[in-house]
Amino acid sequence: MAFYYKQGSVPHKRHTQYRKPNGDLYAEELVSTEGFNSLYSLIYHCHPPTLVKDIAEPYSVEPRVAMAKNMQNRSYITFNTPAQDDYAESRKVLLLNNDLTIGVAAPRKSTTDYFFKNADADEVLFIHEGKGKLKSIYGNIPFEYGDYLVIPRGTIYQLEFENENNRILFVESFSPIYPPKRYQNSMGQLMEHSPYCERDIKLPVLENTFDEIGDYKVLVKKQNMIYPYTYATHPFDAIGWDGFLYPFGFSIHEYEPITGRVHMPPPIHQTFEGRGFVICSFVPRLYDYHPQAIPAPYNHSNVDSDEILYYVDGDFMSRKHVERGMITLHPKGIPHGPHPGTVEKSIGAKETKELAVMIDPFHPLMITEDAVNVEDKGYWKSWVE
Repeated sequence: MAFYYKQGSVPHKRHTQYRKPNGDLYAEELVSTEGFNSLYSLIYHCHPPTLVKDIAEPYSVEPRVAMAKNMQNRSYITFNTPAQDDYAESRKVLLLNNDLTIGVAAPRKSTTDYFFKNADADEVLFIHEGKGKLKSIYGNIPFEYGDYLVIPRGTIYQLEFENENNRILFVESFSPIYPPKRYQNSMGQLMEHSPYCERDIKLPVLENTFDEIGDYKVLVKKQNMIYPYTYATHPFDAIGWDGFLYPFGFSIHEYEPITGRVHMPPPIHQTFEGRGFVICSFVPRLYDYHPQAIPAPYNHSNVDSDEILYYVDGDFMSRKHVERGMITLHPKGIPHGPHPGTVEKSIGAKETKELAVMIDPFHPLMITEDAVNVEDKGYWKSWVE
């Protein structure tokens, strides 16, 4: 989020001496984006963040592409993806292009014995099931069902879960994640017509400074490789920080829907954007109120983007046989629309309780082997059966 925030203790002026009670200097670190031309934060460490003791043999986590080109409507039952104890191992990429990856994770255990860092991509974690705490050098963010967690690239973090039943939809973005520009004024403030505002944002709270020396394992993901680093000091050793770059949370339940007299197009649901894609939130809302309105969406052709819909909860007026955690992929180039009978059924309805996350990439998506393993093979015929 593009607003200034500070936690802990920082010096009066940046790039000046800042000393510990014993007289030693704190180590200042600039975390910058797009060189030095975009958002950044300044972190003050108890120890230099460069103290690497060991780098183990890297290993590949590159997704295996099963289908590089696709021209068929498809569906994936992601809750059929097996749960695993380890968070990093549980992450399964299902769809990808050069702008982003889309995947799911079902970790049973907290990341207590290592830390994770994505050096290539901003991450958006949507918490479908589970509750816990996102921990980073910036502080802690409690999370629960319905939360988006936006984690800037280069952030070392841990996930602490309260139980073993956790389901996460994740997006890796190879460009920064921002609120839609049309919701912001020239200073970056969210405007009055925005469906959410700064008050809705969950900010990190710096609760502890870990001034500790030892062996700290950090799994660094870069170019589809994991590099196991061992640091000599605890990664969360900040005494304070300030700036505009930090992880944050936002609950889908805080999104205020935009409605109209007739059916509104999908961009009204937009929540975030990156280069080459948008993320939207479909939330409970009143239906259109024109006396002859048809609440169900009209048939439409995706001539410029693929469309991904991740079904979270509730009933969907335009679809039959919807399951929690189901993903539909409607590729650019062919039309899709409501299932037979759902248009007439929607007429006269007053509201919907549906909850879903939509991702529209502007370049075609490739399909991985992990997606094929959970595919509903007959979905493309669901409009005629």
